[in-house]
Amino acid sequence: MSAAYGIIVRDLSRAFRQRGRLIAGLVRPFMWLLLVGSGYNAIARVEGVSSYHVFIYPGLIVMAALFGAMLTAISTVYDREFGMLRLMLASPAGVPAILAGRMIAATAIGIVQGGVLLVCIPLVTSITAAQLVAALGALVLGAAASSVLGLFIAARLESVENFAGVINIVLFPLLFLSGALYPTAGMPAGLRMVARLNPVSYEVDLMRASLGQPSEFGPAQSILVLGAFTLVLFLLTILLFDPEQRFMARSRRARG
Repeated sequence: MSAAYGIIVRDLSRAFRQRGRLIAGLVRPFMWLLLVGSGYNAIARVEGVSSYHVFIYPGLIVMAALFGAMLTAISTVYDREFGMLRLMLASPAGVPAILAGRMIAATAIGIVQGGVLLVCIPLVTSITAAQLVAALGALVLGAAASSVLGLFIAARLESVENFAGVINIVLFPLLFLSGALYPTAGMPAGLRMVARLNPVSYEVDLMRASLGQPSEFGPAQSILVLGAFTLVLFLLTILLFDPEQRFMARSRRARG
């Protein structure tokens, strides 16, 4: 507990010192709302909602949490590259505690970034207090799933440069194939199947259901899928995570 707590405090302190990244994470969804949303609002009509702005807003909340939580996992790669993980592993807590601390910190950043958009939702549409509470619960679960996904991707990467390249390849397909920007029902059959395997699709669907919009999967299925996904992927990340990988690779190259 103490080791995980120390990692949480360290990661949150570092994240909030990087104000530029936090501000960029908040500006990005509002840019999509103003630029993309305003353009499509004139031509797009989505059944069950009053406007395209209202339709994409739940997806933008998920986008903010997704980018915030996944990009926070870059600290794992940074610490591996510069040897900080060796110091962390000096404690008897082990890899699960380190990853748990990282997950909680990344989840918190995702909640903060998504929460800012959530409290701004009256600018777009009106919601009830019950819907706000339900959306907050959906945000917490979605941020947790996104943070574990970021850790899983970072588990075998050796440098910050590799992480930056891979994360951009992963993030945008996850977003575009989630139904955040357009309904998945209109996709070709192959892409619709991929969307059903995409965890972000269930984050968006759960957020939409929480805010009173039509949902494709239903809240119960989305909660079940996201809960199982988070647990299973966290266990897989523990198995894949090798904090000494970079140094072992160097030793092998040196012997060679």
